[in-house]
Amino acid sequence: MAALNGRIAGEVDTSARRRAEYSSDASNYRVRPAAVVFPRTDEDVAATLEFACDHGMPVTARGAGTSVAGNAIGPGLVLDFSRHMNRILALDPAERLARVQPGVVLSQLQAAAGPHGLRFGPDPSTQDRCTLGGMIGNNACGPRAVAWGRTSDTVRALRILDGTGTERILTDRLTDVPGLAELTAAHLAVLRTELGSFDRQASGYGLEHLLPERGGSAAKAFVGSEGTCGLLLDATVELVALPTATVLTVLGYPDIATAADDVAAVIACAPIAVEGIDARLVDVVRAQWGRVPDLPRGGGWLFVETAGATQDEAMAVARRLVRTVDALDSRIVTDPRAAAVLWRIRADGAGLAGRTPDGRPAWPGWEDAAVPPARLGAYLRDFAALTQDHGVDGVLYGHIGDGCIHVRLDLPIIDAPQRFRAFLVDAAELVVRYGGSLSGEHGDGRARSELLSIMYSRTVLDVFAGYKALFDPGDLLNPGVLIAARPLDADLRLVGLPQVGSRKGFTFPDDEGDLGTAVHRCVGVGKCRADTRATGGFMCPSYLATRDEKDSTRGRARVLQEVVRGALPWSSDAVAESLDLCLSCRACRSDCPAGVDLATYKSEALHRRYRHRPRPIDHYSLGWLPRWLALASRMPRVVNALAGRAALRRSGLRAAGIDARRAVPRLAEPSFRRMWRQLEDGARLPESAYPPRAGSTESGSGEVMLWIDTFTNAFDPEIALAAARLVSALGYRVRIPERRVCCGLTWISTGQLDGARARLRATLAALDAHVRAGGIVVGLEPSCTAVLRADLPELLPDDPRSAATAAAIRTLAEFLADQPNWRPPVRSGQRVVVQPHCHQHAVLGFDKDRQLLASMGVEVTEITGCCGLAGNFGMQIGHYDISVAVAENGMLPTLRTAGDEAIILADGFSCRTQAAALAGRRCRHLAQFLVGP
Repeated sequence: MAALNGRIAGEVDTSARRRAEYSSDASNYRVRPAAVVFPRTDEDVAATLEFACDHGMPVTARGAGTSVAGNAIGPGLVLDFSRHMNRILALDPAERLARVQPGVVLSQLQAAAGPHGLRFGPDPSTQDRCTLGGMIGNNACGPRAVAWGRTSDTVRALRILDGTGTERILTDRLTDVPGLAELTAAHLAVLRTELGSFDRQASGYGLEHLLPERGGSAAKAFVGSEGTCGLLLDATVELVALPTATVLTVLGYPDIATAADDVAAVIACAPIAVEGIDARLVDVVRAQWGRVPDLPRGGGWLFVETAGATQDEAMAVARRLVRTVDALDSRIVTDPRAAAVLWRIRADGAGLAGRTPDGRPAWPGWEDAAVPPARLGAYLRDFAALTQDHGVDGVLYGHIGDGCIHVRLDLPIIDAPQRFRAFLVDAAELVVRYGGSLSGEHGDGRARSELLSIMYSRTVLDVFAGYKALFDPGDLLNPGVLIAARPLDADLRLVGLPQVGSRKGFTFPDDEGDLGTAVHRCVGVGKCRADTRATGGFMCPSYLATRDEKDSTRGRARVLQEVVRGALPWSSDAVAESLDLCLSCRACRSDCPAGVDLATYKSEALHRRYRHRPRPIDHYSLGWLPRWLALASRMPRVVNALAGRAALRRSGLRAAGIDARRAVPRLAEPSFRRMWRQLEDGARLPESAYPPRAGSTESGSGEVMLWIDTFTNAFDPEIALAAARLVSALGYRVRIPERRVCCGLTWISTGQLDGARARLRATLAALDAHVRAGGIVVGLEPSCTAVLRADLPELLPDDPRSAATAAAIRTLAEFLADQPNWRPPVRSGQRVVVQPHCHQHAVLGFDKDRQLLASMGVEVTEITGCCGLAGNFGMQIGHYDISVAVAENGMLPTLRTAGDEAIILADGFSCRTQAAALAGRRCRHLAQFLVGP
């Protein structure tokens, strides 16, 4: 590979880590490539293909790697076009055309076309990470295909390199490819009778586009060839006009099959989108979100979007729709924000469907079969019977208007691969009986190519083989897909996995106690690669900073999957490199539809690697920080004076494994616990320090315990004092743990789980009497509060005190929201910039804080994304630059534009520290904001 690396401007990576990252896509399959290539130019692609031809190496093209059928993995060279070849080369609003490189993300094209009143028609649910190259490879569609068609309908011209390295420009002429006209003329009858019978017949090659009555287009026929016929260099695609006004109508039916029976009446109203959702998918989304918006009565729903030149016109169509269909109930939604939330049920469902309603893993494999829409209801009833006969289960959703259904099933891949094969064969025979297609939009890949012989005659399969041979006579491009298919049960990622039992780390209660099951939660949907900051997402901060698959949640999960299968040791450099830039922000825990929790996996990996072995120095300096702060708080003036000497500070930090560019936070003089003892002893302190007597706002009685974390105690005691004032004013007696205890956060983040459990046991002992008496515990530092809410039961599941203590934990906003007589001070017009802590976003939720601030009448700007310091991460040597880069994703730009009069709110110590260090802005805690001016 060194010879190839020297011939291209891009990168060639043969490392074990990189090969693991690209060993799978969003499918059930695993094939480790020989190398991953990141081409920068057309010349790089040509040189790579020439190298592959010379050495007989297969080549597989890859965009975002979200293919669910194993279309984007291969044993030779995998070319990732998304990293560098991702430019919009031209946009012509007058002609409604765009020319793009294959790595352009669809949402990027939509953002560029939107100001001109245009958009790209097909819009799959993965549009914030899927690439145009991948969409062309799979002939992607989406919910609006009923109005704007499939990707093949948009293609005007494609510039490709075929399997011999020859550059070709494919247009609407068969003469663009030598021999293509002759192949077409020789097989007109079979192309007319077996292909293109309905819009979603996506299996095999789309050779119906070669027919003269269909335009004789070489470009359109190439779409959906899954990288088996050429490598895309750029594409010219047509755009459509954005509708002036749209209305969403939700129709409720007894079940999804009955909804499908009504599709003809729906289509008669000329909608631009018709999506079907089963009640069980809604249940899965509800479990993830906590609640879903109100839906009409029913057990299955159609989401129907209608358009018009005006809002009244779109509304008129919606009303006509409601009158003409046979639905149980309906709801017309005109508010775009409400409609967006409803559409999210469908979008998030694509990932959440990776679990059955009872929590078992569900897999693709029979992901997107389609039948003519008029026969869909009957097919769904027979399909339900088939799944029952085979003992498999899953949730349904899909493009009902086109007859395309998505489903993920708890297929017996691991324990009974023969039953897996038997089900797929029976499912293929069923869909063929209904005149349908094995695939409606995702391609056949490794999952269904072998089944094409059930769907098509021998003559069609021979035409397919002849078509590929015109482009790729040496079968170098994505071999085993479509032609000379690999067995559908070969290369399965889940087969042969050993159980990964506990080593006294996390217990993974939601994954049957098995770390292997936990890391295989990642099914590859790739939401971690999407820039979701505009919609409130936090995942994945390191990937947003580097745009490298290595730093995505998915990339890290793929490496850990190799570890649990025994292909990599825990001590390997691949694991260390993969996890190095994980901030342990925990955003994936909530933002990943599959519930991947990389922070926990990273902690477990460090625990397994270093248990009973020497650790990096920062695991002792930062991982044991509460110990050192307990000592330092006894002599804060001395420590502060020493830290103020620059040379001493820099050398001390370097010796401790901490980046010397970091400042040492100043210790409070005195700490909160010392202040509290003085209060209890009756010593005189400033009046503002005293918890006031209960006044007219009193709403409670009894005791409330404040959890005094290490950081609040040592650095910000005024936060705890402000919280004590608030709680006291409500009529409660404020208590704190009698002795210094710690949640073990820094031990957890450095993988010292034995030490973490010891600290959590001490915590349980300190809180037990209060919790048993029915008391609640209010946390002030979000990361520590999140540990007590989530990590405590997972590290000490057998201790009966764990669940009760976790249930007693509240954030300050949660506590205040439960006080019926309390009203926050009104600060109308006050500008507030708030940085939600990542752990609060992921574990505790920020809704109560939002509601509280809204009730105060303040003007809120909410920063989305991690601050970049993330506890010990941003302090460690080697992480400073990436820490700053992460802060540039959200925090720093927002703080720069915030006026001096704006109040910056940040409950997290790391967030406040980062804002002060990088932006020179002082932040307040919510407690301080509520009691202060």
